[in-house]
Amino acid sequence: MREPVIPHSRPSLGAAEAEAAAAVLRLGQVAQGPEVAAFEAEVAARMGLRGGVAVASGTAALHLALLALKVGPGDAVLLPSYTCAALLHAVRLAGAEPVLADVDPATGNLDPEAARRARTPHCRALILVHAFGLPADAEALRGLGLPIVEDCAQALGATAGGRPVGSRGEMAICSFYATKVIATGEGGMLLSDRPEVLAVARELRAYDEAPDARLRFNYKMTDLQAAVGRVQLGRLPELLGRRAAIAETYGKALDDAPVSLPAEVPGRIYYRFVIRVPGGAEAALQAFAGRGITCRRPVHTPLHRLLGKEGFPGAEEAWRTSLSLPCAPALTDGEVTRVAEAARAILGRRRP
Repeated sequence: MREPVIPHSRPSLGAAEAEAAAAVLRLGQVAQGPEVAAFEAEVAARMGLRGGVAVASGTAALHLALLALKVGPGDAVLLPSYTCAALLHAVRLAGAEPVLADVDPATGNLDPEAARRARTPHCRALILVHAFGLPADAEALRGLGLPIVEDCAQALGATAGGRPVGSRGEMAICSFYATKVIATGEGGMLLSDRPEVLAVARELRAYDEAPDARLRFNYKMTDLQAAVGRVQLGRLPELLGRRAAIAETYGKALDDAPVSLPAEVPGRIYYRFVIRVPGGAEAALQAFAGRGITCRRPVHTPLHRLLGKEGFPGAEEAWRTSLSLPCAPALTDGEVTRVAEAARAILGRRRP
């Protein structure tokens, strides 16, 4: 009998999350309300920031972050090519143009020197992605003189220099999509120490009873989502610990394989366990699929490809060689063992 397919990711939801959602339903306050306000305060405290504004998605949070920085038509935003298309959409929603910079293929994070070369006089902001849970070097990019929006969609709970990731830029955004570090189904949040930024985001996330005709959005989070998010946030140490334990198992299985393992950097989290296969990831992806294990390229399509651009060798190398193994906390011990054994069989040992 064929073993069940192991998904690349699945949320870790249980009785506590179900009860939190049920409690909201019993009260009848299902739209934005006290649960959202509490969730905002708790995430902000976890990240060491003054406040947060919960919204419908991470993309919505990015959009509002750019509007709060007064980015608009005629402006440009600097961002890495090797990342999710949400960043591209947020920049365009603001009416600005994306300026792409290359990444370090060993980490997937923005290459500071490439960012310096790519910067144009029209750039008004930089979106800094902490790829796969590995903190990017925010300090190295301050010399560009651009406000930094830290994209922590894959890095909630990570630290850099003893401080939470997200606390070094002008603002940070989180995503709470079903497969993110904590899950509310859909949802996101903008966070900042700057009261004026938080005020703009709160003003623009809803349009009801507005005092003027300024363009606003229906970007609200519901209390149902926030109630689940609060439970998930309380479980964050448990969820991150499980991810780290899975990563340790995979690392031991592949310690003598001819692949590059994730960088062991203090403060990182394992949102993804991304290895690099020198000959290219495609054959390994197919081999895992043949064993009923869903692995993925950690970035579906680099942004420069979507825009028909060339000249991003780091992003191309990362896309060609990177493979993400299932690393979700909801994986059973048996599933983790299956993945580890398959990885060892498929990726092999180093030759003597």
